[in-house]
Amino acid sequence: MQDNAPAPDGQVADAVKDNWVDVYAPEWTRPYLRLSRADRPIGTWLLLLPCWWGLALAMLYTQTASWMDAWIALGCALGAWLMRGAGCTWNDFTDRHIDAEVERTRSRPIPSGRVSTKGALVWIVIQCLLSLGILLTFNQAAIALGVLALLPVAVYPYAKRFTWWPQVFLGLAFNWGALLAWTAHTGSLGAPAVVLYLAGIAWTLFYDTIYAHQDIEDDALIGVKSTARLFAEKTPDWLRRFLAATVGLMGIAAIFAALPNASPLAMALALAAPWAMGWHMAWQLRGLDIGDPAKCMQLFRANRDTGAIPLVFFLIALMV
Repeated sequence: MQDNAPAPDGQVADAVKDNWVDVYAPEWTRPYLRLSRADRPIGTWLLLLPCWWGLALAMLYTQTASWMDAWIALGCALGAWLMRGAGCTWNDFTDRHIDAEVERTRSRPIPSGRVSTKGALVWIVIQCLLSLGILLTFNQAAIALGVLALLPVAVYPYAKRFTWWPQVFLGLAFNWGALLAWTAHTGSLGAPAVVLYLAGIAWTLFYDTIYAHQDIEDDALIGVKSTARLFAEKTPDWLRRFLAATVGLMGIAAIFAALPNASPLAMALALAAPWAMGWHMAWQLRGLDIGDPAKCMQLFRANRDTGAIPLVFFLIALMV
């Protein structure tokens, strides 16, 4: 209990120790940066990496690259940081009463009283407007997809109230960048991007089920639904299914992207991407202990590396 208590300066219980927000950010900005999870960067990586997957496969598909693609990559990074922050702020606003009942989350800025509900709503608007400014530099099809992305973001916080599968809604929101980045490069949505999007959703089901096991007891007490509660002791079996779906779907996406123009070597490297990612997911499964919240958090954070692995293979495939 004592280890999870908020620090005197308002540090959130599950924040990374000595993170840049707590060490370097001006004190008046810290509650809002914590509300955006800037002190917990893993979520930004999990939102950004599917964007970069989509862009890399789009360049493999067209066999072209330009300075605009460099801006798409940077714009996705900035947008991921901002929209992850806006989404987390919205999530904490809608969940403020639930968070106050859960040990791990009661130290968050809204339930702890460090940010008002009005301040949170203003902060959402600011982050969304900055994101819109970036989005407007892309083509019209990508802009339309970016605006449409607000729908799953808005729905996700409520999903745990009406379905045992809220992780699906998180996957719909967190992997939207695969569609957007592909479209920002090619000008239209394509089948490889859609299949890659489905692979990302399967991956999200994998890592967020692990994450949800941290709160399974509190969630049961207050009636919050999750795949962790649904699967319980059968969680490893389900995670294996999500692993297989991630690898299989990403492999299909890689084939669709590489077939038109890529060389056989590029095709082989693109197919090695999901294979290598699958091995990292299998490593997580070997170390999983669903009864150990600290271990679940450690493995959840390891998914930054999981998602980076296929990106490395996709980028090498572009260079051969």
